[in-house]
Amino acid sequence: QVQLVESGGGLVQSGGSLRLSCTASTNIFSAYAMAWYRQAPGKQRELVAAISRGGNTNYADPVKGRFTMSRDNAKNTVYLQMNSLKPEDTAVYYCNARRVVDFWGQGTQVTVSS
Repeated sequence: QVQLVESGGGLVQSGGSLRLSCTASTNIFSAYAMAWYRQAPGKQRELVAAISRGGNTNYADPVKGRFTMSRDNAKNTVYLQMNSLKPEDTAVYYCNARRVVDFWGQGTQVTVSS
């Protein structure tokens, strides 16, 4: 069992920035592929960004060029740097760890005001 704890969400104006963090309770963090998902009210959960064990990243089209995902294996932590935020980025953001099975964090709210 892996516990994931997200932090860094909050309220920000359109055009602003936030950095989300997700720390995992495992001693084999480097063996997990990690991802950020988000779910807006009334919508399905969607993939935002993912990072492989080797550090390769991929992003959903709506966030390309604005969001950057990174990982620090020494700290068991992944980050999501979100710049040029838009009201449509408003959602609960969830951290995901995958290695055979999926583990999820509790989510952190991001609200972007216009």
